[in-house]
Amino acid sequence: MITQDYLHQLFQYKDGNLYWKLNSANNVKVGDNAGSFCSRGYKFVGINRKVYRMHRLIFLMFHGYLPKIIDHKDGNKYNNKIENLREASMFENQHNRIIQKNNKSGVKNVDWHKKSAKWRVAIQVNKKRKFIGSFKDLELAELVAIEARNKYHKEFARHV
Repeated sequence: MITQDYLHQLFQYKDGNLYWKLNSANNVKVGDNAGSFCSRGYKFVGINRKVYRMHRLIFLMFHGYLPKIIDHKDGNKYNNKIENLREASMFENQHNRIIQKNNKSGVKNVDWHKKSAKWRVAIQVNKKRKFIGSFKDLELAELVAIEARNKYHKEFARHV
């Protein structure tokens, strides 16, 4: 099991990156940047034949424990600076997602309701979809969606 002390023996942290403190048999030298990127955008580090996401190692190094989910506050998987990492529930992490690629309105939490011919605002609250209202004006719907996210998602509210 990886511990905070063991990570401090292996790595030096600087600006969201880890650097090796020890030489290894795999041509790794002291001072080398640890880890590599995978197709999902996270940086991974191999330790004792096991692969770890770098942001999880950095969180453990600073906080001494490893939560189930760690959220990147700015939504950038490459930004592993400790001030950008926070513990989150699965739902808090989802609230902090960027706008989905299949969103047709261009506004998070807003969709076009064909039957009423209005823009509809809905967000997730306590694991359930909550309808906030319907609006003729997209700009008003966007403002209402921002207010709803601020109210219900608090510091995990992401507006883009």
